[in-house]
Amino acid sequence: MRPLDPRLLRYARSARAYLAVTVALGVALAALIVAQATLLAYGITAVFLHGADAAALAPVLGWLAVVVAGRCLVAWAQEVTAVRCAAGAKSELRRLVLARLAALGANRPASTGAAVTLVTRGLDALDAYFARYLPQLVLAALVPVIVLARLVPADLIAAATIALTLPLIPVFMVLIGLHTQAANRRQFRLLARLSHHFLDVVAGLPTLKLFGRARAQADAIRRISADQRRLTMRTLRTAFLSSLVLELLATLSVALVAVGVGLRLVSGELDLTTALLVLILAPEAYLPLRQVGANYHASAEGLAAAAEAFELLETPVPAAGTAAAPDGALVFEDVVVRYPGRDGDALRLSARIEPGEVVALTGPSGCGKSTALAALLGLVAPASGRITVGGVPLATVEPGAWRARIAWVPQRPHLFAGTVDENIALGGAGDVAGAARLAGVYGFTDGDAVLGDDGTGLSAGQRQRVALARAFLRDAPIVLLDEPTANLDAGTAAGVMDAVRRLARGRTVVIAAHRPELIALADRVISLAPAAAVPR
Repeated sequence: MRPLDPRLLRYARSARAYLAVTVALGVALAALIVAQATLLAYGITAVFLHGADAAALAPVLGWLAVVVAGRCLVAWAQEVTAVRCAAGAKSELRRLVLARLAALGANRPASTGAAVTLVTRGLDALDAYFARYLPQLVLAALVPVIVLARLVPADLIAAATIALTLPLIPVFMVLIGLHTQAANRRQFRLLARLSHHFLDVVAGLPTLKLFGRARAQADAIRRISADQRRLTMRTLRTAFLSSLVLELLATLSVALVAVGVGLRLVSGELDLTTALLVLILAPEAYLPLRQVGANYHASAEGLAAAAEAFELLETPVPAAGTAAAPDGALVFEDVVVRYPGRDGDALRLSARIEPGEVVALTGPSGCGKSTALAALLGLVAPASGRITVGGVPLATVEPGAWRARIAWVPQRPHLFAGTVDENIALGGAGDVAGAARLAGVYGFTDGDAVLGDDGTGLSAGQRQRVALARAFLRDAPIVLLDEPTANLDAGTAAGVMDAVRRLARGRTVVIAAHRPELIALADRVISLAPAAAVPR
């Protein structure tokens, strides 16, 4: 893991200005450190050897106050710029990551839980990187150079000792960092795994509770949480031990310089002013390197998350078509869909669906019904074969124009916090009340009823009615329905099917269906074989 990843400056433009300001402030701070050491050495010598009184020391004390105030001002400026830059960089990275996730669709390499962890807690950890680590990294490059430039004309032996011992700290930092990098990557991925698993469990909690499987999932979450806790404690132990090693190295190096200075001072080879200057500046030369090592662990999680974000941003987006959306038959020509990391084919299909035809896709769970609808939506790309619309390959059609001709009702439609009519209006512009009446929404609620997040306040069947109302409002020539009566009782399912009948009139409809009564609505049935039974 590089201390400063060039990709950060490429994707987060606010980091460029921050780095320039940090370098300028680092130079100013290094100059103030040298000035403070010089004034202290001169003032102490004047008092100790020459008995200078307060009046004689007034100019030195005045300049010393100015230098201290300057260091305070630089520290304040570093904090302010760090906070502003961190906020700007996180905002830019989040916007880019979300845009890339939307562009990749189902082709994204990260799971939903991993993506949520990345754009929330993961990128939030960059605060420590910008506020603590990066300023110290700049100071570690500038302060030792400026300190040595001041010490070389004053005491060449002490400068040579510092120059020889300084590289020991970066060497040990690299060795420790190699170990810490792997630990932090494991920690971040385990956290992403935990988030993804927890998200799935929460989404399916009613089903798990119904079939008595909630306790088993709770045990799984408890086990993964214990692994996360152990890994976190191991990383913290490494951080504390590495800080001890760096502090010990810096202390021994300063002691080595101090012993040499003391011996030469006693023997008369060095004057008191120079000796004090060396003793004051030597710790300052090592301090930024020690602080880099100490702050590295605080920023390691942010760096790991940034690396994940950069890998996602560098994932190529499949080329999109530019042709206008055509009319005509939907044809699957030897279409095969595979998902990364899964054995077998998710879908194998050759079929033709004529305009105005209602077709039901049937088969056992996992045979590819939902995948076929996702392929028609352009959310997944076939590994082989092609889908054509009126003889035009779907891959060459502009995705936005094509999806404008489709109304999609997923198996679990998502509703937002707001009124029922506001949720229906997401389907497009038009007569919201008319669409709601056609879908039978106003039979159980009114348009001004306020829903909670994810449609809290409605049953599963009522949510399906709202989703069907969106499809009525969209008034698209092609309708895709993914198990619209799944998990519904017979009475509720009958009401939903009445709405589906009204929606199907004059439209091309493709239904992924299990229920016989829903399949009976179709003009034709296409049976899909389960993936495990399909020869590769």
